[in-house]
Amino acid sequence: MAGARTGRGREVAGFDASEMNRLAAGNGPGLPRLVWPFVAVVLVQALIASMSLYTLSSVRAYVAGESQWSKGQKNAVNFLTLYADTGDPTSLARYRHALATPLGDRKARLALEKPQFDAEAARSGLIQGANHPDDVAGLIWLFRRFGHVSYLKDAIGHWAAADRILLQLEERGRTMEARFREGPASPLQRRAWKAEIHRLDREIAPLSRAFSESLGEGSRAITSALMVANLLVAALLILVAVLRTRKLLRQRQAFQNALNAERKRAQVTLASIGQAVVSTGPDGRIDYMNAAAERLLDTSLAVARTMKASELLHLMDKETGTQEKLAMERLVAGDIHPSPPRPRLLIRADGKAIPVALTLAPLLVSERIAGMVLALHDMTREQDYIDRLSWQASHDALTGLANRREFEHRLEKAIAQLASSKAGHALMYLDLDQFKLVNDTWGHAAGDQLLRQMSVLLQRELRPGDLLARLGGDEFGVLLPDCDAVQAAEIAERLRQTVLGLHFTWLGQPFNISVSIGMVLVNQPGMTLQETLRSADVACYMAKDKGRNRVQFHCESDQAVRERFGEMAWVQRIHAALEQNRFRLHAQEIRPLTAEAAEAGAHIEILLRLMDEAAGLVAPGSFIPAAERYGLMPTIDRWVIRTVFAILARRLADPEATPIATCAINLSGATFGDDTFLEFLCEQFEEHGVPPSMICFEVTETSAIADLAKAIGFITTLKRLGCRFALDDFGSGMSSFAYLKQLPVDYLKIDGGFVKDMLEDRIDRAMVEMIHHIGKVTGKRTIAEFVESEEIMTALAAIGIDHAQGYAVGRPQPFDAATPVSACAEAVPDAGWDAIAHQLRRKAG
Repeated sequence: MAGARTGRGREVAGFDASEMNRLAAGNGPGLPRLVWPFVAVVLVQALIASMSLYTLSSVRAYVAGESQWSKGQKNAVNFLTLYADTGDPTSLARYRHALATPLGDRKARLALEKPQFDAEAARSGLIQGANHPDDVAGLIWLFRRFGHVSYLKDAIGHWAAADRILLQLEERGRTMEARFREGPASPLQRRAWKAEIHRLDREIAPLSRAFSESLGEGSRAITSALMVANLLVAALLILVAVLRTRKLLRQRQAFQNALNAERKRAQVTLASIGQAVVSTGPDGRIDYMNAAAERLLDTSLAVARTMKASELLHLMDKETGTQEKLAMERLVAGDIHPSPPRPRLLIRADGKAIPVALTLAPLLVSERIAGMVLALHDMTREQDYIDRLSWQASHDALTGLANRREFEHRLEKAIAQLASSKAGHALMYLDLDQFKLVNDTWGHAAGDQLLRQMSVLLQRELRPGDLLARLGGDEFGVLLPDCDAVQAAEIAERLRQTVLGLHFTWLGQPFNISVSIGMVLVNQPGMTLQETLRSADVACYMAKDKGRNRVQFHCESDQAVRERFGEMAWVQRIHAALEQNRFRLHAQEIRPLTAEAAEAGAHIEILLRLMDEAAGLVAPGSFIPAAERYGLMPTIDRWVIRTVFAILARRLADPEATPIATCAINLSGATFGDDTFLEFLCEQFEEHGVPPSMICFEVTETSAIADLAKAIGFITTLKRLGCRFALDDFGSGMSSFAYLKQLPVDYLKIDGGFVKDMLEDRIDRAMVEMIHHIGKVTGKRTIAEFVESEEIMTALAAIGIDHAQGYAVGRPQPFDAATPVSACAEAVPDAGWDAIAHQLRRKAG
């Protein structure tokens, strides 16, 4: 509008100049006296117009600068939040770039507020604040001349207050950068940063709005003041022009031309925008449509002008399916509250339904409704995008089957229907047996192709209405609604045969694939989603345990099922114990029985216990099987080693602590296959300063001979460091005798099953004597377990066993840096043991 007023001023000024020229061309004696008031008014108006344009240009520059300031502040908050989430240096750089704009404005403001302001600093700061260089002089002039005016003063006050918060945001950015240089931040730290950033953003938002509003009010006040000045000058001009009717006619014509130009500009603007715009008169009849509306409604403006909006626009609510007319009728009736833009269906005359967002607003003239404006946005593309997202949220991208989320949702609905329907359902878990072989041999491309083929074949064998889903990896789920046990078994067997009959080939290499299927009947109203899924999972695991390529029904009375459920429950309890540090270490003494076996310090074995929240202290026999089955033993072994080494380090640093010569630590067979364990162990030795010669690792014979080559390599590597090894439970598997000479162990721990009854059972005693003899032949010391009486210890000493371990020697006790242990450096001399052996032989004789 300022531009329009300026244009009209130029037209009027042009008219006055021509008139002056015409009068100047005349010879009337009173010409100068007649024209001088008009010339003065024109000059004053020109001066005021120039000042107005310069002032308005400066105000516009301030408004534009405030927009850049707000944009920079918002971008700085967004990029700093992104930097807190990701730690990405690119986000940090963008944050700094965005923050430079408001910081440049702050630099300029501080320079301008000085009594002797620094013009160069002010100019540099304003240019840094993304202000155009041509606007800088006007910005400085307006600040210096009108900074004390209330509106601009308020704006500057809000600006300064917002700058203080920006400085806090800048400080937060430096703190986060310094923290990320030290390493990744924790999720808790990141949430704290984001909360701080959001707090600063909330604090600066009202200041930013107040800053903008103050500038707007100042702009309007300055505009009003300039308008008053121009009106006063115009009044003088009109007073002169009253005597000249031709001037009035020219002015009127100029106004009409400006109005027509404005109308034409509005029509061009409406025609060029992408949204469909329809306007009506007060009776609801259409009087205008832009080109986008003609295309969307498939109707020309000439035809539409004969219709009312309610006749042309057939809108339907997407949710309810009801046609909407009341909104427009209420608007025409006087309800001027605009309609919120929400998706509707536009039903065209050709029957095509198009999703649109409709915005309805009244045209008010003198507070009376002169019509309404309807803006319709075609949401076809957005709806397609939403539909694709919805499909992707519930389907697996690789196979096109339902995903786990959709499968569990459908299963939950099926379980809920049991309360009102007697029909039961069946649930199956399918796990491919040789999928890992395909993936490992030919890569994921082959595995993906196998999964796609498998999905098509399995879907063909199901009934209409059955749900097949890919749950992840090579696991599939099948939900059979309204299906009894017999029919479910037939379908399961059909699926198994289908998979078995698939001859998958990749690059000429054939693969034979089979599937293990776990099935559970969903026919009890009290069942929960978690219980049902867990039951199917257990049944599938049991199918694999029993040889794979089979269908396994879940039966609550099955002892194997109960055991598997117990193991699965232990998995969660073990995870919780590791997270909450509820594992406990105990130590049990191992006593030397011969002088050769005595050491300069105690010989102990570390035993593991679990402090359960409900059952108290739990022995390893309760949770170790579950840990071994579900791959948790390497994690537990690492916890044990880390904790034991820390305790040993504290004991080594304490001169009053009883020295420990040998500390035996049990290792699981799964740890042999952990390629990173050796590196971890070396790190622990280095970190805690524990000498490797102090550590003796105990491994069971079954785990050692399961992968003999790997076990030999593992033991040999650690023995080079100085560690020792004991073969635990020796004798429990007779095959171990054949492998013994290949295993470079230092101790044989005789299985306690032979030791505890050796005084009553001659075969057990013979086994103990034989194992001891084998140990002597192979150069290994022997340790007898389950020594529960002095008589057994005496018999073992007579045989020549090197060490004894059991309740007769000492019960396990909690192990920490202060635990007292028996040092066995002073062993009984050989003559003493010979005397005991002689006495024992006399009793036997």
